Amino acid sequence: MATFQSGGLSLAYDDIAPAGARMGTVVLVHGFATNRAENWRRLGWLGALERKGYRAVALDLRGHGESDKPHDPDAYRRDQMAADVVGLIDHLELGRVDLLGYSMGAHLSLAVALDAPSRINNLILGGVGGRMLTGAPISETTMTMAEALTIEDPSVITDPTLRGFRQFAENQGEDRLALAACSQGRGGPARTDDLWGLAVPTLVVAGSRDDLAGDPQALADAIPGAKAVTLPACDHFSAIPHALFKAAVFDFLEGWEE
Repeated sequence: MATFQSGGLSLAYDDIAPAGARMGTVVLVHGFATNRAENWRRLGWLGALERKGYRAVALDLRGHGESDKPHDPDAYRRDQMAADVVGLIDHLELGRVDLLGYSMGAHLSLAVALDAPSRINNLILGGVGGRMLTGAPISETTMTMAEALTIEDPSVITDPTLRGFRQFAENQGEDRLALAACSQGRGGPARTDDLWGLAVPTLVVAGSRDDLAGDPQALADAIPGAKAVTLPACDHFSAIPHALFKAAVFDFLEGWEE
């Protein structure tokens, strides 16, 4: 397991560089309550990138996977977590990269592109859409994500989204206290004024049934020149491994928008 230091924490990552890699480097940033092995390796992304000739770099975000897991919400501010991504790019001396984030990873990837556009060739935001602009809560109940993750009896969680994240975190063997802290420490909605100044080629991808994301076109419309792809009949979780998602990403990286 390779690691690097960022903000006093040890963060794990994979660096897959196929022989004769010719298509540049893609840095992958996973979503909340998952990890690099689940989000990118098991669901076929690392293999697909390797076959296409890309160098693929995927980290475990703080609080997830094999990385350090502080239980303090202040350790999970969006600027700190975005700095972890930049820190990995610097650690590996990657220069400019293509950046692909999913769900929470898309929020962090957008923050990187806004703060350090000179590091990014292309930006892919997966599992997000118009709801990124509103900051609407994911649950229609009064229960928070932190409460759902820490409550002793998960059977009392009535909201299906919160219940799903709790079950997913348990299935992945994640540290629920760290995830609860992470859910409390993240930032608010994206600001339209900031997005309008984003000068990085951007693709937004979400499933047609992804109520957590909303319409990807609505987010793309707020970013100059951005493209949107809607994956038919996909929700927030089934979109990640979908072949059409991978095809959209490769088409984008290889120039279909031109």
